Amino acid sequence: MTIEELHKIAETERAAQQKFQHHVCVCVAAGCLSSGADLVRDALKMEVVESGMQNEVLVKGVGCMGLCSAGPLVTVETEDQMFAGVTPENAPEIIRSLDTGGDPAAGGLHPCPTDVPFFQRQKRIVLENSGRIDPERIEDYIAQDGYLALVTAITEMTPLEVIDQVKSSGLRGRGGAGYPTGLKWSTVAKTGEQQKYVICNADEGDPGAFMDRAVLESDPHRVLEGMAIAAYAVGAQRGYIYVRAEYPLAVKHLKTAIKQAERVGLLGNSISGTRFSFHVDIRLGAGAFVCGEETALIASIEGKRGTPRPRPPFPAESGLWECPTLINNVETFANIAPIVRHGAAWFAAIGTEKSKGTKVFALAGRVVNTGLIEVPMGITLREIIHDIGGGIPDGKKYKAVQTGGPSGGCIPAGHLDSPVDYESLARIGSIMGSGGMIVMDETSCMVDVAKYFMEFCMSESCGKCIPCRAGTQQMHGILEKITAGEATPADVALLEELCDLVRNTSLCGLGQSAPNPIVTTLKYFRDEYDAHVTGDGCPAGTCKTKDEVTL
Repeated sequence: MTIEELHKIAETERAAQQKFQHHVCVCVAAGCLSSGADLVRDALKMEVVESGMQNEVLVKGVGCMGLCSAGPLVTVETEDQMFAGVTPENAPEIIRSLDTGGDPAAGGLHPCPTDVPFFQRQKRIVLENSGRIDPERIEDYIAQDGYLALVTAITEMTPLEVIDQVKSSGLRGRGGAGYPTGLKWSTVAKTGEQQKYVICNADEGDPGAFMDRAVLESDPHRVLEGMAIAAYAVGAQRGYIYVRAEYPLAVKHLKTAIKQAERVGLLGNSISGTRFSFHVDIRLGAGAFVCGEETALIASIEGKRGTPRPRPPFPAESGLWECPTLINNVETFANIAPIVRHGAAWFAAIGTEKSKGTKVFALAGRVVNTGLIEVPMGITLREIIHDIGGGIPDGKKYKAVQTGGPSGGCIPAGHLDSPVDYESLARIGSIMGSGGMIVMDETSCMVDVAKYFMEFCMSESCGKCIPCRAGTQQMHGILEKITAGEATPADVALLEELCDLVRNTSLCGLGQSAPNPIVTTLKYFRDEYDAHVTGDGCPAGTCKTKDEVTL
């Protein structure tokens, strides 16, 4: 597949779509599907046939449009209209309006304006195709300059030039730690000519997180293209996508995308007539949170129990089957093609000095607009929650936001104006993480929130090291005593000691970061712990003592 052949496919696909006067797109990602979006799509297609408008209206299923709380979502691209909460019964009104020029909103549909902060304040790089292309048609992806970066890289650039481009862009790993992507790539590349592997970590396990799922469902070719470019840069010929089995739609779209890319020669042997070959397989995770840790993930792919191992050696030197292995997450790979297409300087101009580009977040919890967002690094929490998110519903007051999942911290109102980047979040006791962002209002008890996340870490601990296995259980037990009104100040002091012990002695990131929700809630909401211990009760009215439960 040459660049000329790619352009020919793109031009053919664009011409085929331009024949239609109207383009109607239905979000068929998992969120909207759960509300019956597939029935909406089928009803729209049937209405097009019955109205005799097959040559005028194109109806297609697309990926996530972002505003998940308003699904099912339908856009009429040619009319610049979006509708929320669409049902199959609305199909005739939508199609009829295209024929008559009428206003479908007059027929009871709910217009969803796109000139609002939720859409206008975002910067879409990873999600630029989401909600626009059919994820099951490679031609639709190629029509949006898909695979152009891959073919350009392997035919016009050396592996070192690709790595230098990624380094200069300032891209950092979007899986949580924020390690410089180009530096990791160069480490693997320097290991010499031997068997190497590229792994995409799609084992998304944080409560409330759905970023990777949405990207894989909406734009799977983007991730495959990024993996192939990475493989060329580091000298690998085989890759694996480790994805949660709980994501059946993402797995389905990935399998389809791999077959399509192989069919047109963009994956497999001798890509674009070069000596570069790259084969991708899918491995399904069984739902263990600890397998998001790279060494546990590697063990799972090898068919072993998914438990971490001490580092060094790091996977970049000795990973899958003791071979040099490059591991990045879904969002990291999804950033690669745009960087190669537009150049490192373009990407580096977005974000902050040390945190370049954008970040995808799953905005959830007590906020008006829940869904998937992509924002430039450096935007403040206040802008995300109150502008993009639309604020707190039901007239309640903002209390905290949890970033980074079970490994992150709870950030109070006093830090709402903190910029969202790796360094700023670390300074206030939280982390970027993979992109979960759960908003809480005044009805949330922060001790109960800490207990919830600790229960999660306790149940997901692999049990290999004693600090994590026993420490998380002990911390959870103390939190249970506190929420039940049975704890003493000595219990709180012991809790703090355990946090320090588990953080500094656990084997892997799960245990090392498990105390974070407790540490930040103790730091910013100490008065709530004190109220539970002194007998004043739960300030939020969430926790019940044994006597209250009995009554």
